[in-house]
Amino acid sequence: MLTYIVRRCAVAAAMIFMVATAVFMILHVVPGDPVEVMLSADGMAPDPVAVAEMRARLGLDLPLYQQYWEYLARLASGDLGRSFQDNEDVLGNIAERLPRTLELIGMATLLSLAVGIPLGVLAARKRGSWIDRALGWISSLALSVPTFVLGTLFVLVFALMLRLVPAGGFVPFSQSPSAHLTLLLMPSAAIAVGFTAIIVRMTRSTVLDVLEQDWVRTARAKGVKERKVLRRHVVRNALGPVLTVTGLQMGSMLGGTVLVEFIFNWPGMSGFLVKAVENRDYPEVQGVVLVTASLFILLNLIVDVLYSILDPQVRKS
Repeated sequence: MLTYIVRRCAVAAAMIFMVATAVFMILHVVPGDPVEVMLSADGMAPDPVAVAEMRARLGLDLPLYQQYWEYLARLASGDLGRSFQDNEDVLGNIAERLPRTLELIGMATLLSLAVGIPLGVLAARKRGSWIDRALGWISSLALSVPTFVLGTLFVLVFALMLRLVPAGGFVPFSQSPSAHLTLLLMPSAAIAVGFTAIIVRMTRSTVLDVLEQDWVRTARAKGVKERKVLRRHVVRNALGPVLTVTGLQMGSMLGGTVLVEFIFNWPGMSGFLVKAVENRDYPEVQGVVLVTASLFILLNLIVDVLYSILDPQVRKS
């Protein structure tokens, strides 16, 4: 087990290094000069002398390989640099916004698992019935509706028509826990709808596969109650693929909350990244992308380890 974990950690570290290198290289070949963006005013071309001075101050006049080594050295010390726009610490800005995005993803994941796994098990148990067909239709509909459309509909129905919740905004949890959770509910639910449909389908498929196994028939032949068979033998063995999909979806949601955060005015990572890209703020873009990719890789690492606990055969692969 320890050997498997060490091997997976080494692969994760190598992937993070490749992401860091790719982000640095891509940002330095895309069109646009961050210094000219900062110094441009009212569409007027900036003074070449001021541009040269600013590039020297930011270190952008150095050869690319030297900038790259300095970038890696900062990363090794945990320094993501300072913003070109306001000279603020990039890591501090990310640390302020990242928990808000993770809240959305965490709540959406909890909602999806809490609803999707029971419904998937129910659909498998009622295979071929009207319940199974209805859940299949609902899942298809949920997957076909874009998240930003759901978010807009939620605002229209629950905030403007029924006036059950505010249309959007953000209140710190320390200031008002109830208001914070209320504002968190709608954007999380908008993200969770499609995710729940995926969980329902995956759970149904894996439960049906496990139900066909000989050891499940043996347990039933021994007189074990159906509920116990499902809980101890079926659901546990069916959770591996569901867990894998959950990790992948959580990683995808890290980069897929842009429109949801915009619709509900939620101050997370997505809006911060969009602004950084518009301003050609290299340190901020590099920091956000690197942190997001690292979290994605970390989530998959955790999923792999948990999967290996559920299924020891995975460790041998």
